[in-house]
Amino acid sequence: MARIAMGASALTALLSACGGGDGKTAPPAPPPPEVGVITVSPGRADLATELPGRLEAFRVAQVRARAAGILQRRLFTEGSDVKAGQPLFEIDAAPYRATLATAQAQLARAEANLVQAQALADRYAPLAKSQAVSQQEALNAQAAALQAKADVAAGKAAVQTAQINLGYASVTSPIAGRIGRALVTEGALVGQGEATPLAVVQQVDKLYVNFTQSAAEVMRLRQALAEGRLQRAAGPEAAKVQVLLEDGSVYPQPGKLLFSDLSVDASTGQITLRAELPNPQGQLLPGLYVRVRLAQAEVDGAVSLPQQSVAHGATGDSVLVVTDDGSVSARPVKLGPAQNGKALVVDGLKAGDKVVVDGLQKTKAGGKARAVPWSPGASTPAASAPASAASR
Repeated sequence: MARIAMGASALTALLSACGGGDGKTAPPAPPPPEVGVITVSPGRADLATELPGRLEAFRVAQVRARAAGILQRRLFTEGSDVKAGQPLFEIDAAPYRATLATAQAQLARAEANLVQAQALADRYAPLAKSQAVSQQEALNAQAAALQAKADVAAGKAAVQTAQINLGYASVTSPIAGRIGRALVTEGALVGQGEATPLAVVQQVDKLYVNFTQSAAEVMRLRQALAEGRLQRAAGPEAAKVQVLLEDGSVYPQPGKLLFSDLSVDASTGQITLRAELPNPQGQLLPGLYVRVRLAQAEVDGAVSLPQQSVAHGATGDSVLVVTDDGSVSARPVKLGPAQNGKALVVDGLKAGDKVVVDGLQKTKAGGKARAVPWSPGASTPAASAPASAASR
């Protein structure tokens, strides 16, 4: 019995030593959370600026009545494409035809008078030399012939003027383009005292896009270029612009930068720029508000990251970086203009850095994490929380 009691006491002591006296086992430490990362590979990138702009017709022509009269016919369909010289309106031409006939009759009379006066002057010239007629009579005949020539010239000018006015009775399109609505109807009296507007034709197969940029931004860009921190955009793409429509889509046809204004608008502090934009299908309309993406400089060592990987705080922008041993640290970065919906980091990262993109809500600076390669399709809804959450 004594040996049994001693065995029980030894078993109790052994159990107490293994279980800490309370009979419970301590849980193991949790593994570090898994986060999706992008391994940084810096390269050269264009610094493209997005600016507000507005489309303008390449050419605009106001069709006006240059002849006074009653409008008889409209010869076009509103909203259709018209050609240069195409008849658009007809104004009552009867008074102008009568004026032309009168001018032609007066010209015929002047030409007949010229024939008679020239014949008399030619006959008197030799007779004056033989003193068969006086010198005064010969001089009068010569003057009459010159006056008859002047009457013929005036008659021709009158006929030409009458023909021009008759041509104004048929109103034609000055340019090729798309015509809007008619501003007058048949039966209206037009051109009485002033050139009455009849319609507007706009050339829209190509458009101007006018946009503005802050003078302060231009000065900062020029300073960075002068200091060598940026390189001027080179190649054929440097003079091209992209147009973003109101729904965020990119217009497929690039535009060509034409000029930038040499002065600053005193009221807004903006510099005006203009580009030419092809519009062969007529998809874009004059007056439409757009955004213009313009590549003005290049930077070396830039990194493109998803927007959710960047935390925006009061002290600046930062990202979370995972080291080889799993340590997580916050890295301050400097951002350039966003490119195609992604953040462009121009300073603060180096090749090989592993930037946390997925799982920002699982870790924080000073903690541990297990880095796995990230791909866009691998993100989970929970892992897609805003990057600013990681800084809270």
